[in-house]
Amino acid sequence: MKKNNNIIQTTALIYLKNKKVLLTLCKGKQAFYMPGGKPDNGENHLQALVREINEELAVDILPKTIKKYGVFEAQAYGKPESTILSITCYYADIRGEPVPTSEVEEIRFFSCAEYLKMETTALATCLILKDLKKKGLLR
Repeated sequence: MKKNNNIIQTTALIYLKNKKVLLTLCKGKQAFYMPGGKPDNGENHLQALVREINEELAVDILPKTIKKYGVFEAQAYGKPESTILSITCYYADIRGEPVPTSEVEEIRFFSCAEYLKMETTALATCLILKDLKKKGLLR
């Protein structure tokens, strides 16, 4: 991908259950996304991941279980054409059962095909789900 100063750095959790992945629909958005978000000033990706997952899903990530999955880049959903979203994805175990919080309207587990059939999708999320499916981790 060419050098681009309009890159939005985010971090996300890949949480799988029965070969489906947990996605969130944030209030005011039309597409489901990977749970996670942008690091605050002074935070690294792992610190942001732990904070964001607690804020969005009311669960705690077990820090010793965090493993990097990969980095995915795509056109940022709902942003000008030159804006790239870079998502650093991690696997991790969690303590608790995920539930939507005040900033999340809905959470749902998706297979790759179920997500791709949605009327509105985010390109980066599509790339991640296709990669999970290719590796046999997702239906």
